Amino acid sequence: MGPDDMHLWVLRELADEGTKLFPIIFEKSWQSGEVPTDWKRGNITPTFKKGKKEELWNYRLVSLTSVPSKITEQILLETILRHMENKEVTGDSQHCFTKGKSCLTNLVAFYDGVTASVDKGRATDIIYLDLCKAFDTVLHNILVSKLERHGFDRWTTQWGSVLGPVLFNIFVSDMDNVIECTFSKFADDTKLCGAVNMLEGRDAIQRDLDRLERWACVNCMKFNKAKCQVLHMGRRNPKHNYRLSGEWIESSPEETDLGVLVDKKLTMT
Repeated sequence: MGPDDMHLWVLRELADEGTKLFPIIFEKSWQSGEVPTDWKRGNITPTFKKGKKEELWNYRLVSLTSVPSKITEQILLETILRHMENKEVTGDSQHCFTKGKSCLTNLVAFYDGVTASVDKGRATDIIYLDLCKAFDTVLHNILVSKLERHGFDRWTTQWGSVLGPVLFNIFVSDMDNVIECTFSKFADDTKLCGAVNMLEGRDAIQRDLDRLERWACVNCMKFNKAKCQVLHMGRRNPKHNYRLSGEWIESSPEETDLGVLVDKKLTMT
């Protein structure tokens, strides 16, 4: 249950009455762009992600909210996703909140390409990037301008702050316009890779990193450089160094990607 102490069982038993009342509330909220105060509250519980358990930033806060609020968000989500699909707002690189895509499709599509490159004898580098508190630091005015650019009406833009995780796909969709290497996103989890047998490959990856850094500056975002890593794969890998905001990105023998541990031999566990 959320902070309204309204159990799902109660809503199910009173479904006939609820179908008369909730549409009125939903429509009023949607057209006014105002969210009921109770829907903004949540029972917060920390969920451990990875790393040292004694460090606070290794926990993700999960909010248990009102069930009617979740129903409204689901209705809006379906409409927004349909619009995004029809307008082709998000590119092939995005796998989160996208019909027919998931963590699994992200991993399979990306590492199929990496495996094919390594099997051809090409040294390949993967850069794992992490945006600092991505969902918390998105500026509302920038998000609204991007929504309007993609044809969303004012009601959607007013609800944008509530549907942040969904609309984050739109916020980062223009990343694809600046990248020349292989690029993959799952919400804010971003990675790019390229063959680096030749110096041109290394330079292409560095150019992409510079472009992403400029994108972050324009959109008032920051990369968490401490969590950005490079994984060198393939035999005779020259193990190039890469910079992000003037600082070298550390190399790692393995990296956890969407819950899967990947090492430089392309072993996944």
